[in-house]
Amino acid sequence: MKIIKDKVAKLSFVALLITITAAMFYTPTASAHGEKSKAAFMRMRTIHWFDLNWSKEEVAVNDTMTISGKFFVFSGWPETVDKPEISFLNIGIPGPVFIRAGSWIGGQLVPRSVSLELGETYEFKVLLKARRPGDWHVHTMLNVKGGGPIIGPGKWVTVTGSMSDFRNPVTTLTGETVDLESYNLSNVYFWHAFWYGLGLLWVVYWARKPMFVPRSIAVEAGKADTLISPVDKKVAMAFGAGVIAIVAISMGQSNEQYPVTTPLQAGLLRGIKSIEMPATSIAVKVEDATYRVPGRAMQMTLTITNNGDSPIRLGEFNTAGVRFLDSAVAQDETGYPDDLLAEEGLTVSDNSALAPGQTRTVQVTASDAAWEVYRLADLIYDPDSRFAGLLFFYDAAGNRQLITIDAPLIPTFI
Repeated sequence: MKIIKDKVAKLSFVALLITITAAMFYTPTASAHGEKSKAAFMRMRTIHWFDLNWSKEEVAVNDTMTISGKFFVFSGWPETVDKPEISFLNIGIPGPVFIRAGSWIGGQLVPRSVSLELGETYEFKVLLKARRPGDWHVHTMLNVKGGGPIIGPGKWVTVTGSMSDFRNPVTTLTGETVDLESYNLSNVYFWHAFWYGLGLLWVVYWARKPMFVPRSIAVEAGKADTLISPVDKKVAMAFGAGVIAIVAISMGQSNEQYPVTTPLQAGLLRGIKSIEMPATSIAVKVEDATYRVPGRAMQMTLTITNNGDSPIRLGEFNTAGVRFLDSAVAQDETGYPDDLLAEEGLTVSDNSALAPGQTRTVQVTASDAAWEVYRLADLIYDPDSRFAGLLFFYDAAGNRQLITIDAPLIPTFI
């Protein structure tokens, strides 16, 4: 009976090992990022992306495209999220379908982490080189230490051509030009196969002995010391010594073959230049804000004062990358993603031109299915139910002023 149980246990172990090994080679294709699962307050009260531009919607393998625009680091950053003192400008893509050829903030090359200031606006640009054909959702993204990835708006980009044609040549410090896509690839395959084989030998050695049930019986009987024989100890010592020797020898050979190396650069760039935004001449006070659940609409009561010299009108409300426009005032000409653009989503009770020196209280409604599709309505279930966003006002000449708002949001179910 014990022999049968032991054989069953061994077969079960082998089946589990085969299953795990097979899973390692199964890599389903991902096309988007699940940005909708990110908490609504994180998307509303951290990084506000605007003036975004994807230079191409279709690009061939080996060709490049750029994503550029601006982002505002919200001054009312949530207390539950670490401040962006150590951040990294990134691009959210489903795997290495592009390579990042360069990234800039404020005109400065930023190949490493940067320190950002709350309440500041930054201009950015990322240069991407197409690698894998397909239709890919390409997002702006900022990684914040302690805060995780903060994903911005995404747009579908089509990559054409063949991945076998992709090349990524670089020139080393010693003047040698290599293709990073295939450089020393055989060596990578060898060491992966070698360590996998060594690990498999280690598993096979122990799997050939009685396993789960007999060992459990021996431990319960107080005979745990008999489970490991002197030969087992010698084999374990041989494996350990062999691994150390292999690592030491291979490291020595590598140092001899590549005497000139530089460590990965992991420093922090400070003093990143922000944009000097024009002084605003508009004051906005949020009197109250509600989210009407049945109508998928947020309603705000705003008191607006125009302290400038030109009449102004409210044209856009931007929150979590979703843009609500009053088409009579503002229109999108950048090819912004359709699912994030509500061209008729902003209505104002009185959006006639607000004259200089005048104050007006208006009802503003931002309505669109995006509240539910992008799960922004989940904000009403948050312990700190607050919303935040950007308001864009325009004068007759098309000049724009940006105002940030931040206030509690009360749900209504009727």
